[in-house]
Amino acid sequence: MSWTIDDIPDQSGRTAVVTGANGGLGLATAHALAGAGAHVVMAARNQQKAAAARDEILAAHPQASLEVVELDLGSLDSVARAAAEILERHDRIDLLVNNAGVMATPEGRTVDGFETQLGTNHLGHWALTSHLLPTVVRTPGSRVVTLTSTAQHTGRALDPSNPHLHEKYDAWRAYGNSKLANRHFAVGLQQQLADAGVDTIALTAHPGLTDSDLQTTTVESGGGGPLGRFFHQLTKRTGMSVPRGALSQLRAATDPGARGGTMYGPLLATTGRPVRRPLVRPGSAKAIQRLWQVSERETGLSVDVAAALADR
Repeated sequence: MSWTIDDIPDQSGRTAVVTGANGGLGLATAHALAGAGAHVVMAARNQQKAAAARDEILAAHPQASLEVVELDLGSLDSVARAAAEILERHDRIDLLVNNAGVMATPEGRTVDGFETQLGTNHLGHWALTSHLLPTVVRTPGSRVVTLTSTAQHTGRALDPSNPHLHEKYDAWRAYGNSKLANRHFAVGLQQQLADAGVDTIALTAHPGLTDSDLQTTTVESGGGGPLGRFFHQLTKRTGMSVPRGALSQLRAATDPGARGGTMYGPLLATTGRPVRRPLVRPGSAKAIQRLWQVSERETGLSVDVAAALADR
């Protein structure tokens, strides 16, 4: 049977933080969760778009409970401010959906000097998770869902000596590496959660080929080259709609039967109903250890479930 937003259980009384909730998959995720009764924290960089997205959700669900928090994943200071604002207002976080991201951008650096894609797609979410983790793990039945991509299969584990690909930059290589980092992050976090014996779980999801604005942005930025133009046209012709593409991360976030350490994606890899997908080479202990080493060194922040439990 197909899984749809009608299968989302009642989310009343639950708090969900969704990054990149001002457009694309993030907006569709926030829309569905708010419609199911969750209080949704819409964390986004572009505040004008975020306000318009909030209005769009309220037009469909006038009773929706929403708040907008400014979050620039390319700035560790912005991440810290956003996390502090969220924690000041909420003593529980039931869902953290690490959704926002960029794809195949020209070589660039975040304000902290990180390669743009690794900095935005992984390190920014690493920092946000680090700040929020003590509250997440003390919330019964909470989940952390991190968005990856089929490009994870083209990625390589981070090289601690050159994680930002200095003098070796390739837009698609950097994207694949960042999306593999997202998967390794979910697997490594789940291992810690299981070891600690808490009922919080970490999962990953990917949207297959979804006609969001991600491909358009890639082409407009000029970083994706001919391959970017190819995928842009392919998604326009055969890609799933954004609401349909968001079903995989929504199922990972809400399906009562979901298990930690698993991945949800379209049945046919790029299209189809959302199903639990096998994690091919989920991540060696060495690769995950390297991810933790690089992420802690670059951000100065740890993602440590044992420490988060002690902190609470």
